[in-house]
Amino acid sequence: MKVIPFYSNEKQLIKRAKTGQRVAQQAIYDKFAPKMLSVCRQYIKDVQFAEDVMVNGFVKVFKGLETFEYRGSFEGWIRKIMVRECISYLRKRQFVVYDDEMLTVKAIPTQAEGAFMEVEYLQSMIDALPEGYKMVFVLYAVEGYKHHEIAKMLEISEGTSKSQLFKARKLLQENLKFKKTTSPKKMG
Repeated sequence: MKVIPFYSNEKQLIKRAKTGQRVAQQAIYDKFAPKMLSVCRQYIKDVQFAEDVMVNGFVKVFKGLETFEYRGSFEGWIRKIMVRECISYLRKRQFVVYDDEMLTVKAIPTQAEGAFMEVEYLQSMIDALPEGYKMVFVLYAVEGYKHHEIAKMLEISEGTSKSQLFKARKLLQENLKFKKTTSPKKMG
């Protein structure tokens, strides 16, 4: 018996989802949800809240499917919606503070001996950044936005965006140096 995929290409899947076909919408959700949860998790520390934001983002994706014009990648279009949804969530919760004087950093959990640069450890370092620093760092370094775009999205000045990125990088570098000096040396 030959297995034929239900949707042979992404464009056909999108067209069917636009007409309200729930099976197509579910297929889109199943395909992109893991990646989009990862995007939301970069901004929102608590996994449950990140999942809520992702689900709200997908509601906006399906409501706005008619606006997708097949220019650029569909995944990139969804990703932008998720990033905006994360920013909106953080604004509503008033977690983001852009204070040039704020340099208090939460304690970074130590990592078990072994793999020094695991993704979870790096994410914990990013999570430990003050929220304003973290938001700008992720938008710039992970998402690839330019400072003028970040400034517009976050309603801050371009200079503040640059300052927040500089301070975030500095804190991350200091924490990496600290980790290297406190890591046990391997005997060989």
